[in-house]
Amino acid sequence: MRYRTRVTAPAAALIGTAAALTMGSPALAAPRARTTEGAETLGDPVYPGLGNGGYRVLSYDLDLAYDPATRLVDGTVTIELRTTEALTRFSLDALGLDIRAVRVQGRSAGFEQVDEKLRITPARTLPAKARVTVCVEYSADPARAAAPTGGWVVTPDGFAVCGQPNLAHTVFPCNDHPSDKADFTFRITVPDGLRGVANGQLVCTERLDGDRTAFSYRSRSPMATELVQLTVGDYVVKERPGPHGLPLRDIVPTARAAALEPALALTPGLVDWLEQRLGAYPFETYGLLPCNSDAPNAFDFTGLETQTLTLYKPNFLLQEESKIGSHMMHELVHSWFGNSVSPATWADLWLNEGHADFYGLLYRYERGWADSLGLTTMEARMKDTYARGDQWRHDSGPVAAPNAANLFDNQRYVGGVLVLYALRQLIGEDTFHAVELAFLARYRDSAATTEDYIAVASKVARQDLSGFLRDWLYGTATPRMPGHPDWTVTPVNPSLTVPHNRTGGHRHDNSATL
Repeated sequence: MRYRTRVTAPAAALIGTAAALTMGSPALAAPRARTTEGAETLGDPVYPGLGNGGYRVLSYDLDLAYDPATRLVDGTVTIELRTTEALTRFSLDALGLDIRAVRVQGRSAGFEQVDEKLRITPARTLPAKARVTVCVEYSADPARAAAPTGGWVVTPDGFAVCGQPNLAHTVFPCNDHPSDKADFTFRITVPDGLRGVANGQLVCTERLDGDRTAFSYRSRSPMATELVQLTVGDYVVKERPGPHGLPLRDIVPTARAAALEPALALTPGLVDWLEQRLGAYPFETYGLLPCNSDAPNAFDFTGLETQTLTLYKPNFLLQEESKIGSHMMHELVHSWFGNSVSPATWADLWLNEGHADFYGLLYRYERGWADSLGLTTMEARMKDTYARGDQWRHDSGPVAAPNAANLFDNQRYVGGVLVLYALRQLIGEDTFHAVELAFLARYRDSAATTEDYIAVASKVARQDLSGFLRDWLYGTATPRMPGHPDWTVTPVNPSLTVPHNRTGGHRHDNSATL
């Protein structure tokens, strides 16, 4: 969908570039080096239109105000960035947002909304390696950009957001790519009776005129835009201690707090189990956010990781532990794989989902809970998955070579588990565990590629695993499984191919942990 194009021009630009360069801070005077327009893509292999070049974002400060009468959101995002080249123009990702004003270094800037880009022309050229403040004022209509095609989840009393994989820029202007992680602060103003919630920890609550309250949060670790969570509604905060003093907080619909308590009470045990395998939890807090909506079209996933909070459909969490525990573990694993270490491109998604399903299934089978196929061991599930390997490669491509239509197919989930299982079979459980810890430590608070994982695995295992892992990740045929020479792959049947009916979105319900 195309949104209207709006063009403005700062007054300084109208009287000539030379005159404009004589005004304002000398730090932003025209450099002698060649100037450029920043690239409007970061070249992602799955979403080539996402992201922007010419700078890296250092921080975002989001200031939102929700009006329940109009159900609209007024927002201001202040972005601190560092240029990587001299820029006469640069862009942010933005879609479906009504942009009111843009300022660069405090001066009005020209801006133009074209497709999914907000093109910004500052009053004067930005030099390379400069720290620059960009402020964008805008308004948003959550109902207009609601999930699954937009990043907003509309609830009877407010909203939540779901930016994964390519929808954060329908919530706020940003450099919407997981490789450009940044610090975040949030301020959410709501009328009395509602609560504003965001990632990280609550740092300030302000009582304002007009019976309003502003809630401010800060995320202690850098975050990818797709992991931002912003929630408004009638929620209560339930706190409990986690392992080693980790503070846990759940954001729960007030009217459903008692009914959801049995599921919420599982989190400390889940964290403890996973810390024994992946090390200390990497953030300042964790908890669940059962979104205050059970509408079937509210969002097209059961659970979605956002940094320090996991968004859920409430009714899912009302089931017995054996029905939800494995998937709760899946979402918790994303705190390590996906959040602390983000995918450098969306083609690296298997690192997130493969690991989440791997540990989620281990947790399930350790407790003797049968999976959706009726299987009760990892070996049995991997034998079944192995037999499907060539069919999945035919239907969805190799594990590490997705496209926008099949990004969230089985191949990235349990297909990714099969790769990790094969690696563990080859190098042994102890060495595999060492690989996992080394990878998480090396890329904590940053982003990593599939090749980065291969390199860490080879270094820790003290053998070149590049050929082995590339065959598993990029090959068109399923390799032999180490330790199981008797396992066979079912020949491809083209008539079994399931057509893709999506061009992107979440589709987490292909997880084997459900």
